[in-house]
Amino acid sequence: MRAFPPLRLPRTSPRENHLLAALPAADLERLLPYLMPAALPLGAVLYESGSPMRHCYFPVSGLVSVLQTLEDGHMAEIAVIGNDGCVGVAILLGTRTTPSRAVVQIAGHAHRIDSDVVLSEFSKGGSMQGVLLRYVQSLMAHIAQTVVCNRHHSIEQQLCRWLLMSLDRLPSNKISMTQELISNMLGVRRVGVTDAARKLQEAGLIQYSRGHITVPDRAKLEAHACECYSAVRRETDRLSLPPPPRGGGGGGGGNT
Repeated sequence: MRAFPPLRLPRTSPRENHLLAALPAADLERLLPYLMPAALPLGAVLYESGSPMRHCYFPVSGLVSVLQTLEDGHMAEIAVIGNDGCVGVAILLGTRTTPSRAVVQIAGHAHRIDSDVVLSEFSKGGSMQGVLLRYVQSLMAHIAQTVVCNRHHSIEQQLCRWLLMSLDRLPSNKISMTQELISNMLGVRRVGVTDAARKLQEAGLIQYSRGHITVPDRAKLEAHACECYSAVRRETDRLSLPPPPRGGGGGGGGNT
């Protein structure tokens, strides 16, 4: 049997995750023995619909999609999580399972912790409880606005929102994602994404080639988007959560 070298993970600080960074030093220090570095390989399922959630993940890089899947296999993304949040916070609502699933859409790394440790720390009513409750409220606003956007706005507008939400959680103005995967995230036909991407490219808002999307001017893309992105952004800011970094790309405008 072929021997493989041990997996070497990059050295990352828990404070590269914005929720962990919001904790006082003493509270984070107490969690450090339980935070384990974990790879987030592309396509990895962090939790499955109906399965117990034994761990929470605090990403420091990459993107995780929270998906709702129908019996016929069709799916749609209801939230995206990066270094702004935590995967598995549904355990705070008193259940170990959820009807959604969490899948890594852009590879990265995280700090993993047992759900029991998170629940224990949460029950103490200290800073972690406050940080996580504010994040849950922000995530609920994210999910609700996504539902409204998918119901009432065009595929082109949905694509703009999805790009901006993703760029908020990535270190640059580039996203590696095929149109087929994007259509799965939005829950629409691939031809619709192809047409929307073509229009955005013709307008100079994106550059798309072989699964790689570049946003040359972030401010222009924000101006072209529907109100759904800015609504979620305002709620995140209102809750005083540390804002995720804006993606690069020449005009990286401020909050709308």
